[in-house]
Amino acid sequence: MIDPGHNRNSNGPFIRHKVPAGNGKTKPCNSTGTATNADYAEHAYNWAQANTLAAVLRERGATVELTRSNDTGNGPCVNTRASLANQLHADLLISIHADGSYAAGARGFHVILSTVMAGGNGTEQKSRALAEQIRTILPAQTGMPRSTYIGRHTALSPRSDIATLNFARVPAVMMEMGNMRNATDAAMLSSSAWRQKAATALADAISAYLG
Repeated sequence: MIDPGHNRNSNGPFIRHKVPAGNGKTKPCNSTGTATNADYAEHAYNWAQANTLAAVLRERGATVELTRSNDTGNGPCVNTRASLANQLHADLLISIHADGSYAAGARGFHVILSTVMAGGNGTEQKSRALAEQIRTILPAQTGMPRSTYIGRHTALSPRSDIATLNFARVPAVMMEMGNMRNATDAAMLSSSAWRQKAATALADAISAYLG
């Protein structure tokens, strides 16, 4: 299961209403995410990267589903995206995002992990194993470095407030593929050639994880 994070439409009461985020927290249903300084929207990047990854995995024989079917509507709320993977008993869920930090020199990718997954400790450990494969393979194949600001040096960010991960009963990670507000990262994320490299790297990591 691939989750292209966010959605195009952030207007109206539906998208703004609060939903459970797990661990006793609530969040708005969804948003459009961030954007590059040239206004390449995160929701559009996530959609493009997710579909490129899906194509690579399908070429390798995988059955792949996405949590949303287009980049024009609201998309599912954050609390229901994991349930789609749970219902299908997916081997894993990977949620595709990009960050939007304005901190000086902030660039690179990191992998978010939930510390309060519905699947329990075993699912959390499997999720970490997937994250570690991605951490090794993604920078080697794409040139995108580990994050200089979140999960510094480790490229891993354990959190308890990410609904898409918290409600998962299958191994699940959330990718921040780079920092859209950094010019170097933005040029990579905006390139279809780089997105193809990233898709291959993620597919290789998934294959390594699945054995």
